[in-house]
Amino acid sequence: MASSGEEPRSGSLGRAGTGTESVPTSDTAQLDTLEDFEVLDEEEEEEEDLSELPPLEDVGRPPAPPREDAQPSERGGGDAPGDPEEWLDVLGSGLLKKKTLVPGQGVDTRPRKGQDVTIRLKATLEDGSVVEENPALTFTLGDCDVLQALDLCVQLLEMGETALIVSDAKYCYGAQGRSPDIPPNAALTLEVELLKAQDAPDLELLSGKEKVELANRKRERGNFFYQQADYVLAINSYDIALKIIGSSSKVDFSPDEEAELLDVKVKCLNNLAASQLKLDHYEAALKSCNLVLEHQPGNIKALFRKGKVLAQQGEYREAIPILKAALKLEPSNKTIHAELSKLVKKHADQKNVETEMYRKMLGNPSAAGAPGKCKDKLPWSIPWKWLFGATAIALGGVALSVVIAARN
Repeated sequence: MASSGEEPRSGSLGRAGTGTESVPTSDTAQLDTLEDFEVLDEEEEEEEDLSELPPLEDVGRPPAPPREDAQPSERGGGDAPGDPEEWLDVLGSGLLKKKTLVPGQGVDTRPRKGQDVTIRLKATLEDGSVVEENPALTFTLGDCDVLQALDLCVQLLEMGETALIVSDAKYCYGAQGRSPDIPPNAALTLEVELLKAQDAPDLELLSGKEKVELANRKRERGNFFYQQADYVLAINSYDIALKIIGSSSKVDFSPDEEAELLDVKVKCLNNLAASQLKLDHYEAALKSCNLVLEHQPGNIKALFRKGKVLAQQGEYREAIPILKAALKLEPSNKTIHAELSKLVKKHADQKNVETEMYRKMLGNPSAAGAPGKCKDKLPWSIPWKWLFGATAIALGGVALSVVIAARN
């Protein structure tokens, strides 16, 4: 089976997970590369609920009182009201704090969601180890292109402002960390300076190559979130990538560029279905699989996942032929074999249950009940008493008719 061979690896804080490297060539790996994410026997990790995070527009709030554990001011005087070095509790939970080191040019110069911003970034661990330095990191604000800590706080910066951001691991690399330099559950301190903010480029004016590159960046960010088990954010990134691909264009694309865009679209839809399946959004996942199959009817990943979605819905009769079609395309794939065998057994069990239910509904709960009763009785046998009675009534009727006729 053709496979993209992509797999995220550790990258920068701004664009983590955007590198590529080779992957194993086993059957499972071939089917479950980055565009699949499905391993049948993997243990499901408990995903973190990010749905309760406030929207980006609501993160601004009055400055909270200085915390006792706040870092001491480097220049002193940080306890005075209105002091630029006062800590701001961004979310009100104490897990994400911001402190201005160098004031900016005013509130009116803050960037807006959807703009492309450029920042200077320096990231350190609690022990002071520097894990990232980037003199000019550019990303789209609000698109989750970077760590949540940056996405949430940069919109609060004024142009030219330098700020210190202290973030819990929840808004950085979480329980997974980033090998080899960021351990699991590591808090980060980010020094950020806002250098530039401008409107994002018009999608209609992008060339085919530019569209492919932009969509791929969003897709790779979705891959990073998937590996972090942040399926909601992964879906968000894949949706943005698909929006870029599907946007109208005033530029003519070459056949090669059209093919590249279709390839990225198929990968995004396959990954989108994987994320939706993780969240038990079966109808949405089924729609994503069908969209892939409209473009590529023989796409093994889409067939495999569609079969899994139908199986999760208990539609074994529909799921089995789809998995058989995938197996026909790749007969040696052990993952499809295992899933198909499991569904065949479940379907057989389901049929047995239905048969027993119908038997009870028809009043014959057990075919083995009363084995000797009426054994020799034919279905058309008529009791002799009933036959004798019917004959007597018929003869009586004939006699009565004769008497009435004689009287007349």
